[in-house]
Amino acid sequence: MNTLASSVPIRPQTAAAPPFPLTLLQKLLLPVGAILFDVLFWQERAALSLLLYTVFVVVAVLAGTPRQAAMWRSGYGWLSLLGTLFSALMVAVYGSGAARLACVASLAIWLGYLNQPHLKLVLFALLTGLYNLFPAVERMGQLLRLPANMESSLTRWWYYGRLLLLPLLALAIFHVLFAVANPRYSTLTHDFWLALGDFLSVLFERLSVPHMLFFLLGLGLSTGCLFIIPVHYLSDRESRLGEFVQRQRNRVASFAVRQPDFRARTFRPLDLRKEYLMALGLLALVNLLLLVVNAIDINWIWFGFHPAPGFDLTQFVHEGTYVLILSILVAMGIVLWFFRRNLNFYQPGLQVLRVGATIWVLQNAVLAVSVALRNYYYIQYSGLAYKRVGVYGFLLLTVFGLATVLLKIWQRRSAYSLVRLNALAAYGLLLLLAAGNWEVWMVRFNLQPRFRQVDYGFLLAMPDRVLPELALRAHTLAGRQLTTEDEYGKWQPLAQETARQLLARRIQAFRALEARRHWPSRTWADWQAGRFFEQHVNLTLQAQRHVAASGL
Repeated sequence: MNTLASSVPIRPQTAAAPPFPLTLLQKLLLPVGAILFDVLFWQERAALSLLLYTVFVVVAVLAGTPRQAAMWRSGYGWLSLLGTLFSALMVAVYGSGAARLACVASLAIWLGYLNQPHLKLVLFALLTGLYNLFPAVERMGQLLRLPANMESSLTRWWYYGRLLLLPLLALAIFHVLFAVANPRYSTLTHDFWLALGDFLSVLFERLSVPHMLFFLLGLGLSTGCLFIIPVHYLSDRESRLGEFVQRQRNRVASFAVRQPDFRARTFRPLDLRKEYLMALGLLALVNLLLLVVNAIDINWIWFGFHPAPGFDLTQFVHEGTYVLILSILVAMGIVLWFFRRNLNFYQPGLQVLRVGATIWVLQNAVLAVSVALRNYYYIQYSGLAYKRVGVYGFLLLTVFGLATVLLKIWQRRSAYSLVRLNALAAYGLLLLLAAGNWEVWMVRFNLQPRFRQVDYGFLLAMPDRVLPELALRAHTLAGRQLTTEDEYGKWQPLAQETARQLLARRIQAFRALEARRHWPSRTWADWQAGRFFEQHVNLTLQAQRHVAASGL
């Protein structure tokens, strides 16, 4: 008899607990979120629907978050939450593409911070929030699996079903008897069956294959928003990064470093000084070159700039702006390269190197002002456009990035610190773009009387909320040279009457579309535009006459 085997206690086998147990609230809200997504977005656009769905996700997630959770103490989490609600509100107000992008990105960022509250980098939070979708969907799949004792459950249901067979048969017999004996009961039941049949017919009409796939998409997205499964990968990577550069000793013959290297090698103590001399020489040369370029720009562009007859202002702005922006980015990259490691601690020449790098950064800021002036002159010449507004947004980020480079130079900030600060600035710029009614402002600016040539095709291609502005300023088109861009990118003249007919067709199509829209697809700006044309009946009748005259 094996006494040793008998003396060892045998642990009872228990069923493994499912990973990341879900609360009852999460299980209840998941089908609600999927149905809400289907109701709000199926054959609808992202407008009021996106605001309502975002509010539902925020309320549902916060309701299931414990009071002691670290998210409540995360400043980045609160910032992204406010950005989510603000951008969702802007979607319901303007419905612009920038607002929709900001809302989706803000919601993913907030969910990322909720997943890992100790994160600081906005990009890592965004990726964490998006990646959470995969383990969340996998966890939902575990809920939909059939139980292990499915055979016994089916047997039990079959047993109770046979017990209910006789009562149901008796109910059917009495129903027929009462329907024959009582005309009102017969009418009531007839109406009930007709209503049930109509409901089932409408239900099966809507249950198409694309609709089912769309519902599954909503179910998956709702799962990713409501099921917060911890994702530690990027959080672990960020925990190894510091805000400041530390002096490094690595790959040397010592066990005190992370990667010791005991191979025979010739160590040259002057390598750091050579790198310092190379950096100092490079900064001196490019500072001198940039000083010449800035002196030319200040003398030529900053004061009293008037393009000569035949001067190609488009080429001057487009090619010159792109090249100057690229040079600024290259300059920032060179500074980051030289100040990446131990050159920050080279005391014999650190002060001189810092002064030279600071002068170069400041000269690049002057170069950014020159780029802004080039863009300004082009706007004054040909009006506002999306790219011209985007250039100013990019220059704002560039100037902010140059300021953070100064922090790196004088405070020994790490590349991680610069990426963190500039990512926050980029997120703030995205919210700023979401808050603007840029198309309306472009129409008001481009139709000022001082512009004799107008790209009217560009204005007609804008969203519907600009139509009241175009209608109010239609009388100012007389005497102007209207143009439009064809499919090959060439400018074509646009006749005055053709422009009015195209505007009239846009107005008529907008009013018809607004009448067919359901409430999830409505925005405040489009509602205001619809009210404008209802109150200004003369403009609507004029548009109808132009459409009838053109035969459209």
